[in-house]
Amino acid sequence: MEEFNVAIPHIIEEAGWLAPVLFIIVHLIRPLLFLPVIVVCIAGGYLFGFVHGTIYSIIGLSLMSLCFYKLVDIFPSFRARVTKLKAKFFKGRSLTLGQVMILRLMPFVHFHLLSLYLMEMTSNFKEYMRYSIGGVILPAIVFTSFGQVITEMPLYISVIFFGMLAAFFSYLGKRGTQTYKWDKFFPRRATSSE
Repeated sequence: MEEFNVAIPHIIEEAGWLAPVLFIIVHLIRPLLFLPVIVVCIAGGYLFGFVHGTIYSIIGLSLMSLCFYKLVDIFPSFRARVTKLKAKFFKGRSLTLGQVMILRLMPFVHFHLLSLYLMEMTSNFKEYMRYSIGGVILPAIVFTSFGQVITEMPLYISVIFFGMLAAFFSYLGKRGTQTYKWDKFFPRRATSSE
């Protein structure tokens, strides 16, 4: 494992400018590969370190938001699919901008679903991109830091860590689907007439 940790920086150094470009491209094709955002950001922290991995992840996620906006404009059927997903998960509830930003930190909330919410909340492309970039900074920092920490762990701790993650995801897969009422997390406010 130690040889592997030493070899990675050497390979990235040999790749030069191509390594960050390929990493950003992985962010762009991530939805086609069915990879969660957290996996790619952790890989960035592992491969490039905390600072550079965070910067490359912010660039990649921002470009992904830009691509999503353009795809929704070009392909109305794509927008219809994401809107259907929104209706399925949120059942017509509206979110505030703060709630969308907090949900960006949740590793298993659909990235494009939250982008659709941002599109609906903003009045134009410039405002959408400003909130999109602002909304990916904190998740990129948090998730990339995990990748940096993994490089500093001894081999046995890394194996235990990944074993625990695998067991956790296996448990979630066997547990089945749970449905929670929206009101349990976001109680309704009393109206002024009451």
